[in-house]
Amino acid sequence: MSHPDSARYAPPDFPRDGAQPIHRMPVGFGPFPGPRQIPHPGRRDPTSSRRTIAAVTCETETEAIRNLLPSCFEPGTIPTVTVEVQQLENLDWLAGRGYSTLGVKFPALYRRGTEAIEGDFLAVLWENLADPIISGREELGFAKLWCSIEETTQIGNRREYAANWLGHCFATLELEELTESSSPVSPRRPLLHYKYIPKTGCPGEADAAYAVMTPAANPAFVVEKCFTAKGRFEFLPSTWEQLPTLAHIVNPLASLPIKRFVGASLVISHGGKDLSDQSILESHT
Repeated sequence: MSHPDSARYAPPDFPRDGAQPIHRMPVGFGPFPGPRQIPHPGRRDPTSSRRTIAAVTCETETEAIRNLLPSCFEPGTIPTVTVEVQQLENLDWLAGRGYSTLGVKFPALYRRGTEAIEGDFLAVLWENLADPIISGREELGFAKLWCSIEETTQIGNRREYAANWLGHCFATLELEELTESSSPVSPRRPLLHYKYIPKTGCPGEADAAYAVMTPAANPAFVVEKCFTAKGRFEFLPSTWEQLPTLAHIVNPLASLPIKRFVGASLVISHGGKDLSDQSILESHT
């Protein structure tokens, strides 16, 4: 017997722009809505999103970074670690909703023949919503994981953030002495990743294993305000019982040598891209 409102359950109607439809599991229901595929009556609006980015950078040691990079990457000239919390709002593909992220990145180099591609390697990106995690891992090759991310303090010129997994706090980021700056924001660099998808039934084998890049160009990204600050971050050593699926990531990050914190900022912006420009970096050597 058909549902009396069966007409309401028609498959999503995606804009016909000539692009191939994007499928993700479960495939039996047709193309999957997401950041790069918005069904009617929704519409793409690259200017609608709002983003607050809190970032802290420290100096570390080159070998410590090398140990956390896939073998096809090399550490950059200056060994630094940047931890970045982003709060995203009014996203077109989520019908105006948002989520938060916490990412860890290092300057790195990828060699393609005689060409060297410099950028920031995104070692891990935690997010507090499953939908962007699934699409970002499967479609783009971002190393995304889940956790809860909260802004715990916003008083005057102080901001504090905390990340936890089912109640266990494993990372904090703090900004203080926020001072509005008129200096231009440093241009963002290409973001480098390593996509790895295991092959079903074949332990140790991959369905996909290759470097990918997010180009730096982001024409719709507009900075509204920028603040300099003093800042610090900390990853808290955790037991397997506290973080059964994350301790092997959090503890190496907690062990990274911190020589000194060298920069911190808070950037308020709007607009962005849907990352359709993500590309595979194929080695020609």
